[in-house]
Amino acid sequence: MPICRGMARDRQSGGGGPSQRQLRVGELIRRRLADVLARGEIHDPELNRLSITVGEVRTSPDLKVATAYVMPLGGSGVDEAMTLLARNRGELRRLVGRALSLKFTPELRFRVDELFDRMDETRRLFADETVQRDVAGGDSDDDGRD
Repeated sequence: MPICRGMARDRQSGGGGPSQRQLRVGELIRRRLADVLARGEIHDPELNRLSITVGEVRTSPDLKVATAYVMPLGGSGVDEAMTLLARNRGELRRLVGRALSLKFTPELRFRVDELFDRMDETRRLFADETVQRDVAGGDSDDDGRD
């Protein structure tokens, strides 16, 4: 039994990543937010004309804050999209909250999803001739010493 209490204490202190509940609620929020944005349910025509991808939603341990990582389709107009999302944060929160069965609807925060930029940089690095030569050379970490 002491092991269980210790594990619960570690989870509450943030040691070891998000809990199953945080992951589940984050995914529910991501899906609902993506649906709201795709269907144009917001009363802002400027926001409705944009196609915005919701890549991930991370929630705080107490589920009171949800950070959505978003990117406009094509990657252009990021500043405009972030401004429009911030301007409509209250309505988005209300629409997302209707789909959740939580005591409190989390405060929504929006951040630019830089995952695609990091993937492009990784592809560029792997395409480099020097890296290709090192990869093709195999696992020969032998420096000639025995």
